[in-house]
Amino acid sequence: MQAIRKRYFPALAEYIRNGNEASLYEATELGKMLHGIHPEEIVALHEETMQTLVSNVESEEALELYNRSFIFLIELMVAYRFRVQPDEPEDKRYSDMREMLFRSHLSFQSVKSKYENVLQHMDSGIALFDSEGLLSFINLQMAKILDIPRKMLLGCSLKEILYHPQLRKSVKRMIIRVCKEMMLQRSRYYEIQDSAGRHLLITITYGDQLDGDYLISVKDVSEYKQIEQTAYQNDKLAMLGKIAAAIAHEIRNPLTSIRGFIQLLRPHLMQLGKEEYARIILAEIDRANDIIYEFLNSSKPSAPMAQEVRIASLLKEVILLSESEALMRGCQLQFETSDESLCVSIDVKQIKQVILNLVKNAMDAIGELNGERPGLITIKTLRNEQFVEISIRDNGRGMDRLTMNKLFDPFFTTKEAGTGLGLSVSYRIIRNHGGTIRVDSTLGEGTEFNIYLPLVL
Repeated sequence: MQAIRKRYFPALAEYIRNGNEASLYEATELGKMLHGIHPEEIVALHEETMQTLVSNVESEEALELYNRSFIFLIELMVAYRFRVQPDEPEDKRYSDMREMLFRSHLSFQSVKSKYENVLQHMDSGIALFDSEGLLSFINLQMAKILDIPRKMLLGCSLKEILYHPQLRKSVKRMIIRVCKEMMLQRSRYYEIQDSAGRHLLITITYGDQLDGDYLISVKDVSEYKQIEQTAYQNDKLAMLGKIAAAIAHEIRNPLTSIRGFIQLLRPHLMQLGKEEYARIILAEIDRANDIIYEFLNSSKPSAPMAQEVRIASLLKEVILLSESEALMRGCQLQFETSDESLCVSIDVKQIKQVILNLVKNAMDAIGELNGERPGLITIKTLRNEQFVEISIRDNGRGMDRLTMNKLFDPFFTTKEAGTGLGLSVSYRIIRNHGGTIRVDSTLGEGTEFNIYLPLVL
């Protein structure tokens, strides 16, 4: 069996790569050698070989390779079943042939079922339309994406799927958009974001590559996009650091000199009745210095001076600091915790800066509603495995996904007087503490920030 195994792999690989008669001849020769080997052992060897061959290919290519491999297996099984036995009577030989053909068919069906089972449980959604445009195969993941049972989809055309009563409107719009972008332009790859915010990579293998069939695969690449976004964010922050190091101090030095001279000129301006000019100039210089300070912090916040604190106590202190401003702006602050004893090792000043910044942003978002509804900011803490999760939720105007995707970018802001540095600073501070920060928002309903900090165990 070991000798067969060594010969089987290259023979099958050669056939599914080229698909010519010469490489198929090797299957016949192998079949004649399989004396004393049970058919199930052949099927097991074939399945093991195919799993190795398709381990590093995309789902649509894997399906095509499986289809080709069936021809190789049938050729081999026929040669195995119909080995010439010259000492047997002719009627006995034909009787054995019929029985062996029947068993070969059963073996083929068994292999086909196993391969279909593999496709059913892949993490990519797979749908196969035949040359007449009817859905001939769909796996569990694709049915889950469409949110319709498989049995109700098989045999349907694309038009019938679009008009299916159980198909949600958001999914229907997504399918129409994909058809316009891919079918009409014959694009092979397309990336789309669904209503749940998932990033889906759609791949189509067209009929001229699959004997008239169309293979569609859909893969959720949200995790890869998150990694890509994090890397992109870190690159931007690194670039910001280089810019800050190059120019921040050079701007501060002349501002300090200007401020000093304005203070010297202030008595003369008072004599001329122009003291207001001096006040405005000094205020603007101070504002410029504040922006430079934020700019420096966003590029490289100082290393955390960690100390162990109860997170509930810190949040209560932040609420006390923000409560009066919240009341003046028509907002109610609410605090909830599942465990008062949850401890973290943090730089109190830096984390307090992050929480205050998020609470202030929540007040601004509620203020943009112009009193449409009472403002509510809810701050919660709960244990999430090895982390404490801090949730800051408001019922303000919310954000669209385009805004959310840019939210932690330096200098990106939706406020007229904003610098766009607050959230990028917060992002870097939380990362420096070994945590993560996430945001979820619905336009017209509100926004929720979730901060995850390592627990002291």
